[in-house]
Amino acid sequence: MQNEKRVILDCDPGHDDAISIILAASKISPLNIEAITTVAGNVEVEKNTLNALRVCDIAGLTDVPVAQGASKPLLKKMEIAEEIHGETGLEGPELPSEPTQKAAREHAVDLIISKVMASDGDITLVPTGPLTNIALAMIREPDIIPKIKEIVLMGGGTFGNWTPAAEFNIYVDAEAAKVVFESGVPITMFGLDVTHQALATQETVDQLSAINNPVSHFVVDLLKFFIKTNQDIFGMDGGPIHDACTVAYLIDPSIFDVNHVRVDVETRGEFTYGMTSVDTLDVTGREPNVNFAYQLNQDKFWQLFEEALKSYSE
Repeated sequence: MQNEKRVILDCDPGHDDAISIILAASKISPLNIEAITTVAGNVEVEKNTLNALRVCDIAGLTDVPVAQGASKPLLKKMEIAEEIHGETGLEGPELPSEPTQKAAREHAVDLIISKVMASDGDITLVPTGPLTNIALAMIREPDIIPKIKEIVLMGGGTFGNWTPAAEFNIYVDAEAAKVVFESGVPITMFGLDVTHQALATQETVDQLSAINNPVSHFVVDLLKFFIKTNQDIFGMDGGPIHDACTVAYLIDPSIFDVNHVRVDVETRGEFTYGMTSVDTLDVTGREPNVNFAYQLNQDKFWQLFEEALKSYSE
C-alpha cells in the first residue's frame, strides 16, 4: 500500500481500543500492524489479551502477533475500569468464545524491543492504555529510544475522568507515563480535550447500523453499551471513542489540529497524581515535548469512520 506506516498497537481492549484496532485493520488504512501488545488497564491483562485476539478474528488480522504484557503498573497497585467496560472488558456484543489464534509466547515488552531494534527507525508506537509496556521497554533497552519514529498515544488532557485532575490511562501508571514523556521520543497526544469531541451518539449508531456487515454490527453493539455506560456514569450525551483518535490521526492527520507544547506528568501530588500539566500558554518556558491535539474536524472524522467500516463489505 502506498505511504504505508508501520505501527505497534499497545492496548487494553476495551471498547474504544477494539474500535481503534478495527480502524487500523480496515482497507482504507495505510497502517501495517507489526504487532498488538496488551497491558493491564481497562480490565486485567489476561482479559485484555483475550479481547485483542477476539477483535483480530473479527477484523481478519490472522497473521498479526498478539503478545501479553505487563500485569500491573511499575510501582502502584493495579486499578481497572470494569464499571465502564464491563466484567469482560468488551460487554455488549456477542463475543467468540475461543479465538482462532493464540497469544505469542514472547512477552509484549520483549516483542516491542525486538521489533523496534530490527527496524530502520520507521515504527510508530500507538499506546491506547497505560504506558507500562512502553516504559518497561525503554528501561530494559534504552537503545530503542532513538529508533522509535513516534509515539501516538491516548491519555491525559487538561482535566480528568478518573480523578478531578487525571485521565485513567495516565493515572493507572503515572510513573510509566513520566518515563515515556521525558524520553525525548516525538509524541503526539490525544487527551480528553480532543477525544471528548469524538462522541458517538444514538444518531451515530443509527447511521452505522445501515452499513450492515459483521464488523459494523460488532462496532454498533460495542457503541450501544459504551454510550449507555458513559451516559449513566458521567452524564454524557454519548460515548467518546477516545482511542480511535490515534488511528484516525495516523490515517489522516488533517482531521486534527495540534499545538507543540510542554507536557509534564505529576507523580507526587496528593490530589494531582497522574495529571498531565499541559503548558498551552508557554508560561514555564520549558522545551516543548508533545504535539497536543486539541480540535477535530467532525465531518472528516465520522466520514473516515464510516468509510473504514464500509470497507469490510468489500
